[in-house]
Amino acid sequence: MPDRLLPLFPAHPGGRSPVTCEYRCGNACAHPEANESGNAYFGDVVKDISRRRVFKAGAVMAAAAGGFAALSPGTAAAEPLRKPRPRPVPGTGFTPVPPNKLDAVSIPDGYAQRVVVRWGDPVVAGAPKFDFAKQTAAAQARQFGYNNDFVGLIPQDPLGWSNLLVVNHEYTTEVHMFPAGQYDPANPTEEQAKIAWAAHGLSVLQARRDPVHGGLEVVPSRYGRRITLDTIFEVRGPAAGSKFLKTSADPSGRKVRGTQNNCSGGVTPWGTVLSGEENFDQYFANSDKVTDPVAAARLKRYSVGASASTRKWERFDKRWDVAQEPNEPNRFGWVVEIDPHDPDSTPVKHTALGRFKHEAANIKIAADGRVAVYSGDDSRFEYIYKFVSKGKYKPGNSAHARRHNSALLDEGTLYVGRFTGDSPAAEIDGTGKLPADGEFDGRGEWIPLASGDKSFVDGFTAEEVYVFTRQAADKVAATKMDRPEDIEPNPVNGRIYAALTNNSDRGAAGKAGVDEANPRVGNKNGHILEWEEDRGDAASTRFSWRLLLVCGDPKAADTYFGGFPKDQVSPISCPDNVAFDRHGNLWISTDGNALGANDGLFSVPVTGPERGHVKQFLSVPVGAETCGPVVTDDLVLVAVQHPGENAASSANPTSHWPDGGTAQPRPAIVSVWKQGRFGRPGRIGER
Repeated sequence: MPDRLLPLFPAHPGGRSPVTCEYRCGNACAHPEANESGNAYFGDVVKDISRRRVFKAGAVMAAAAGGFAALSPGTAAAEPLRKPRPRPVPGTGFTPVPPNKLDAVSIPDGYAQRVVVRWGDPVVAGAPKFDFAKQTAAAQARQFGYNNDFVGLIPQDPLGWSNLLVVNHEYTTEVHMFPAGQYDPANPTEEQAKIAWAAHGLSVLQARRDPVHGGLEVVPSRYGRRITLDTIFEVRGPAAGSKFLKTSADPSGRKVRGTQNNCSGGVTPWGTVLSGEENFDQYFANSDKVTDPVAAARLKRYSVGASASTRKWERFDKRWDVAQEPNEPNRFGWVVEIDPHDPDSTPVKHTALGRFKHEAANIKIAADGRVAVYSGDDSRFEYIYKFVSKGKYKPGNSAHARRHNSALLDEGTLYVGRFTGDSPAAEIDGTGKLPADGEFDGRGEWIPLASGDKSFVDGFTAEEVYVFTRQAADKVAATKMDRPEDIEPNPVNGRIYAALTNNSDRGAAGKAGVDEANPRVGNKNGHILEWEEDRGDAASTRFSWRLLLVCGDPKAADTYFGGFPKDQVSPISCPDNVAFDRHGNLWISTDGNALGANDGLFSVPVTGPERGHVKQFLSVPVGAETCGPVVTDDLVLVAVQHPGENAASSANPTSHWPDGGTAQPRPAIVSVWKQGRFGRPGRIGER
């Protein structure tokens, strides 16, 4: 039986620079939210106490069947704060790194680090040596791309000595990628645009463990591959061939050139990688020239650029000009799948998983063998989704198993989440004060949107649901969340964890107000949501949820750390990506620290007396974001994205990481390990 959860008690948001906001998401926070729907979602509808009491009783009954809402007999809803255990939870036995503003990757005492690969390093055989002042598109197409985000580590042997390393390249920051005298933001050259196209996408490398010194090192390999904005993708699933995906270059609607804004992702149980296409909207131009009101509304709901784009790519390829190719934006915003085992394989865009700003996609196998995929739409007031396959998982990662299991993602049911609190509305006052029952919690349900060619949304065909998923979710009164980002199942306790990064507009005039799942007005620090599907079954359509963390300064009254004493935790702000170690501890990377320090990586136990004990494991350099954590028994990997991006351009770098001296900053992957006896690596988080 699962263990019982203990009770829970200026213009640019957070710590992001104006440059990051411009190049990463097109200044999304400076514009009105794309979600202008006035849906009176269920959390606002259920008001009366009697109905809440009935609902909570139902939650307890469901929990008794396998959820976690029920309390043990004789246990009060709110227990006193716990004293910490004298010994740390396995995997968290390290001295926390203090918040800082150093231009370095800061790690605990007794640990070592090494850069694995950085922007411009060779990936494909024959790649030339990186030259910041003399870049070419042909060279970048063979070199490690820019702004690394998700990191997937796939062992090739039982001990993990040899691995496939798959890395996303989310976006380009041209004012930092080129010497200031070479790049004119108002008039980029065609070659510079093509260099940026080649810097997007993914890199596949082979990396081997160093048994003596620790860490990873990239080795030349036949697996080395770059996937860019020129790579051809196969479109699969129920929207393949849709009239909404057809363009002059692809009248079939089944072949898409490239992938972009690949944010986070996940390694599948069969050894492939899923990657989410996120802020694709900013790359397109001239949507204001679309006169059809229905098409214009669809473009607006996805925030597709109305006028000239920041990068001006529309000058060099008409596919970025919505006036000429109105369907091209519909070909992005999908979950893509890469098979790193086969360098000749064609990557796939899976339309059955819906189209929105996917932060990531991660899988849990249901009780009957079906596959559930969880994904968040990373924008303010957007939704959390789940897909459940029709077919069943075949264990293994052979070529046959990979083909079979990949096909599972093309047929099934797409759902969107509705989260309902179990406290009276008056107790959720926007201050972050816990309700009378001592925790932010409740019940939830998965609302079906479409399955195959059948739509469950009035006024939408199935084809429209898959391509215009946001509008379909608006129609069914899904819960508007505070930027749902990475969502992953815990392999130890089976629960699902979602990072909700922030939402400074929560509760603002004319915006959605607070609810129990998003309980703070002006939520600048974000929170961590935890839920358990009924009976622990990923195919269930109902679940119980609660907040694990309400992030921010532990000294602030509006923060909460799972009931753990707040004077013993590390400050944490703007959770972004999540991962788990083999003990089931949650590891959280941050993006846009609103507390004045550099971003970092944090560990937190999710069960037992130290539930909520946040400890900072590392911090990243000036201007950087922490991405893509991987945590194994003896290795931690992080992607250091956009170091020095708080500078206006490459003319005045604020960071010189990782090469030091006067070098330009370069995004890179870093490996960290514990220094053990006799020079051999030790175990992460063990004293």
